[in-house]
Amino acid sequence: MSGHPSGRPPLLSLVTLTIAVASLSTAIYQGWVQTRNLEIMQRDLARREQVRSCKDVIETYFDAKLRIGLMADSASGSVPGLPDPAVQARMAVSRFGALGTYLANFQGEEARSRYTALTRELERVMGLARTASSPSGMEALFEAADGLFYGMNEDCARSARQT
Repeated sequence: MSGHPSGRPPLLSLVTLTIAVASLSTAIYQGWVQTRNLEIMQRDLARREQVRSCKDVIETYFDAKLRIGLMADSASGSVPGLPDPAVQARMAVSRFGALGTYLANFQGEEARSRYTALTRELERVMGLARTASSPSGMEALFEAADGLFYGMNEDCARSARQT
Protein backbone atom coordinates (compact mmCIF):
# COMPACT_ATOMS: atom_id res chain seq x y z
CA MET A 1 0.00 0.00 0.00
CA SER A 2 1.05 3.55 -0.50
CA GLY A 3 1.85 6.09 2.14
CA HIS A 4 -1.73 7.36 2.14
CA PRO A 5 -4.16 5.19 4.06
CA SER A 6 -7.24 6.48 2.21
CA GLY A 7 -5.91 5.44 -1.22
CA ARG A 8 -6.28 8.99 -2.61
CA PRO A 9 -3.40 10.72 -4.39
CA PRO A 10 -1.85 13.50 -2.40
CA LEU A 11 -3.39 16.94 -2.87
CA LEU A 12 -0.07 18.39 -4.00
CA SER A 13 0.08 15.91 -6.93
CA LEU A 14 -3.42 16.92 -8.06
CA VAL A 15 -2.57 20.61 -7.92
CA THR A 16 0.65 20.04 -9.87
CA LEU A 17 -1.15 17.98 -12.51
CA THR A 18 -3.90 20.63 -12.82
CA ILE A 19 -1.31 23.41 -13.26
CA ALA A 20 0.55 21.35 -15.88
CA VAL A 21 -2.66 20.69 -17.89
CA ALA A 22 -3.65 24.37 -17.64
CA SER A 23 -0.18 25.46 -18.78
CA LEU A 24 -0.24 23.07 -21.74
CA SER A 25 -3.73 24.26 -22.71
CA THR A 26 -2.61 27.88 -22.49
CA ALA A 27 0.48 27.20 -24.62
CA ILE A 28 -1.62 25.46 -27.29
CA TYR A 29 -4.13 28.33 -27.30
CA GLN A 30 -1.35 30.95 -27.55
CA GLY A 31 0.19 29.05 -30.46
CA TRP A 32 -3.18 29.01 -32.23
CA VAL A 33 -3.68 32.75 -31.59
CA GLN A 34 -0.19 33.57 -32.88
CA THR A 35 -0.79 31.50 -36.02
CA ARG A 36 -4.08 33.32 -36.65
CA ASN A 37 -2.42 36.71 -36.10
CA LEU A 38 0.36 35.78 -38.53
CA GLU A 39 -2.19 34.72 -41.16
CA ILE A 40 -4.09 37.99 -40.69
CA MET A 41 -0.89 40.03 -41.03
CA GLN A 42 0.13 38.13 -44.18
CA ARG A 43 -3.30 38.69 -45.77
CA ASP A 44 -3.16 42.37 -44.82
CA LEU A 45 0.31 42.77 -46.33
CA ALA A 46 -0.80 41.08 -49.55
CA ARG A 47 -3.90 43.28 -49.71
CA ARG A 48 -1.81 46.42 -49.10
CA GLU A 49 0.61 45.40 -51.84
CA GLN A 50 -2.28 44.85 -54.21
CA VAL A 51 -3.84 48.21 -53.35
CA ARG A 52 -0.47 49.94 -53.84
CA SER A 53 -0.04 48.17 -57.18
CA CYS A 54 -3.53 49.26 -58.20
CA LYS A 55 -2.65 52.85 -57.38
CA ASP A 56 0.55 52.58 -59.40
CA VAL A 57 -1.14 50.99 -62.43
CA ILE A 58 -3.93 53.61 -62.41
CA GLU A 59 -1.35 56.42 -62.26
CA THR A 60 0.64 54.82 -65.04
CA TYR A 61 -2.42 54.40 -67.27
CA PHE A 62 -3.16 58.11 -67.09
CA ASP A 63 0.52 58.92 -67.56
CA ALA A 64 0.55 56.75 -70.71
CA LYS A 65 -2.57 58.52 -72.01
CA LEU A 66 -0.95 61.90 -71.36
CA ARG A 67 2.30 60.95 -73.04
CA ILE A 68 0.53 59.44 -76.04
CA GLY A 69 -1.45 62.68 -76.33
CA LEU A 70 1.76 64.73 -76.13
CA MET A 71 3.28 62.51 -78.80
CA ALA A 72 0.28 63.17 -81.04
CA ASP A 73 0.53 66.91 -80.36
CA SER A 74 4.19 66.96 -81.34
CA ALA A 75 3.63 65.20 -84.68
CA SER A 76 5.97 67.71 -86.25
CA GLY A 77 8.87 66.25 -84.28
CA SER A 78 10.49 66.54 -80.92
CA VAL A 79 11.68 69.79 -79.44
CA PRO A 80 15.47 69.98 -79.09
CA GLY A 81 16.56 69.59 -75.48
CA LEU A 82 13.34 67.86 -74.41
CA PRO A 83 12.76 64.12 -74.21
CA ASP A 84 11.31 62.57 -77.34
CA PRO A 85 7.53 62.27 -76.74
CA ALA A 86 7.37 58.97 -78.65
CA VAL A 87 10.07 57.45 -76.44
CA GLN A 88 8.33 58.78 -73.33
CA ALA A 89 5.01 57.31 -74.51
CA ARG A 90 6.63 53.93 -75.19
CA MET A 91 8.22 53.95 -71.74
CA ALA A 92 4.88 54.77 -70.08
CA VAL A 93 3.06 52.01 -71.98
CA SER A 94 5.84 49.57 -71.14
CA ARG A 95 5.67 50.49 -67.45
CA PHE A 96 1.90 50.06 -67.57
CA GLY A 97 2.33 46.60 -69.08
CA ALA A 98 4.79 45.61 -66.37
CA LEU A 99 2.55 46.84 -63.56
CA GLY A 100 -0.51 45.24 -65.15
CA THR A 101 1.28 41.91 -65.35
CA TYR A 102 2.34 42.16 -61.71
CA LEU A 103 -1.20 43.09 -60.67
CA ALA A 104 -2.64 40.19 -62.68
CA ASN A 105 -0.57 37.84 -60.53
CA PHE A 106 -3.02 38.63 -57.70
CA GLN A 107 -6.07 38.10 -59.89
CA GLY A 108 -5.89 34.98 -62.04
CA GLU A 109 -5.75 33.94 -65.68
CA GLU A 110 -8.86 35.82 -66.82
CA ALA A 111 -7.52 39.10 -65.45
CA ARG A 112 -4.10 38.39 -66.97
CA SER A 113 -5.61 38.11 -70.45
CA ARG A 114 -7.69 41.27 -69.99
CA TYR A 115 -4.69 43.24 -68.69
CA THR A 116 -2.57 42.00 -71.59
CA ALA A 117 -5.30 43.06 -74.01
CA LEU A 118 -5.30 46.52 -72.42
CA THR A 119 -1.54 46.86 -72.83
CA ARG A 120 -1.80 45.79 -76.47
CA GLU A 121 -4.62 48.28 -77.00
CA LEU A 122 -2.45 51.07 -75.58
CA GLU A 123 0.34 50.03 -77.95
CA ARG A 124 -2.13 50.12 -80.85
CA VAL A 125 -3.38 53.57 -79.80
CA MET A 126 0.19 54.79 -79.53
CA GLY A 127 0.82 53.65 -83.11
CA LEU A 128 -2.26 55.52 -84.36
CA ALA A 129 -1.90 58.63 -82.19
CA ARG A 130 0.06 60.70 -84.70
CA THR A 131 -2.86 60.36 -87.14
CA ALA A 132 -5.45 61.77 -84.72
CA SER A 133 -6.47 65.15 -86.06
CA SER A 134 -8.24 66.53 -82.99
CA PRO A 135 -8.80 65.99 -79.27
CA SER A 136 -12.07 64.22 -80.13
CA GLY A 137 -10.06 61.97 -82.45
CA MET A 138 -7.81 61.06 -79.50
CA GLU A 139 -10.85 60.32 -77.35
CA ALA A 140 -12.13 57.96 -80.03
CA LEU A 141 -8.74 56.23 -80.18
CA PHE A 142 -8.82 55.63 -76.43
CA GLU A 143 -12.42 54.40 -76.33
CA ALA A 144 -11.60 50.67 -76.31
CA ALA A 145 -8.63 51.16 -73.95
CA ASP A 146 -10.77 53.17 -71.54
CA GLY A 147 -13.37 50.39 -71.53
CA LEU A 148 -10.72 47.78 -70.71
CA PHE A 149 -9.24 50.09 -68.09
CA TYR A 150 -12.65 50.41 -66.45
CA GLY A 151 -12.61 46.64 -65.89
CA MET A 152 -9.14 46.79 -64.37
CA ASN A 153 -10.19 49.63 -62.11
CA GLU A 154 -13.24 47.63 -61.00
CA ASP A 155 -10.95 44.71 -60.12
CA CYS A 156 -8.88 47.09 -58.00
CA ALA A 157 -11.91 48.57 -56.28
CA ARG A 158 -13.29 45.10 -55.54
CA SER A 159 -10.00 43.91 -54.04
CA ALA A 160 -9.71 47.08 -51.92
CA ARG A 161 -13.17 46.43 -50.43
CA GLN A 162 -12.32 42.84 -49.50
CA THR A 163 -11.19 41.87 -45.99
